[in-house]
Amino acid sequence: MAESPRRRAVLDVLRAAPAPLGVTETAERLGVHPNTVRFHLDALVAEGLAERRAEASTGPGRPRTVYTVRPGMDRGGARGYLLLARMLLSRWTSADPAEAREQAMGTGREWGRFLVDPPPPFERPTAQRSVTRLLALLADLGFEPEPAAGAAPESASGPAPESAPGGDRESASEPGPVAAGEDTPERIRLRHCPFLELAEEHGELICPLHLGLIQGALDRLDAPLAATRLEPFAEPDSCYAHLSAAGSAPRDPGKGTRR
Repeated sequence: MAESPRRRAVLDVLRAAPAPLGVTETAERLGVHPNTVRFHLDALVAEGLAERRAEASTGPGRPRTVYTVRPGMDRGGARGYLLLARMLLSRWTSADPAEAREQAMGTGREWGRFLVDPPPPFERPTAQRSVTRLLALLADLGFEPEPAAGAAPESASGPAPESAPGGDRESASEPGPVAAGEDTPERIRLRHCPFLELAEEHGELICPLHLGLIQGALDRLDAPLAATRLEPFAEPDSCYAHLSAAGSAPRDPGKGTRR
């Protein structure tokens, strides 16, 4: 609709008419050819914005096809989802910072488990398969992910997790061994943030939410990997999610539950 002024004009004519209109009547009111109007009317019906029906015939011949606006709120108007997100986040920012970050991570984990499909029961989870599925999920969400340099996850003696925004450390389970021969990255580069404006304003919440989402997805995949930390804006155009070999932490009782 936003890219077709003519279609918007056709819809406005239908909306202003006191009764359903046929193709010819609509074309006369717009001063265009009936075939042009017919094309846009069919498109409006396909988009669910208009309804088509046949009028009861009062004489010989085929019944006349007429169009009317589908009842309901106009779905072609502007949206304010960014404002809505800011309003909802304001509830978290007024709470205790540490508690708010933990709630954001918990929310991310739940959605990470929900958004990814678990591996088939006959398939042994491997680091490589898990990373492939994680990258597919992150790509679908708009993060434009790519494996970063590194042939193996961090070992137990690797660098300690850095402080997340706000000063708290976000960590996963204790690192453990990775199956030999796995060609897995130690980092995932995120070249786009689908919540960029919110991350710039509320990175102390959005970044832990992203980390939790990755952790929840890996958990759902039974991956032998864990996401240990997220480096927001590590480069001017990228964030980095760091991976580690997963340990033998107790299984999350909520794991595997589709919400």
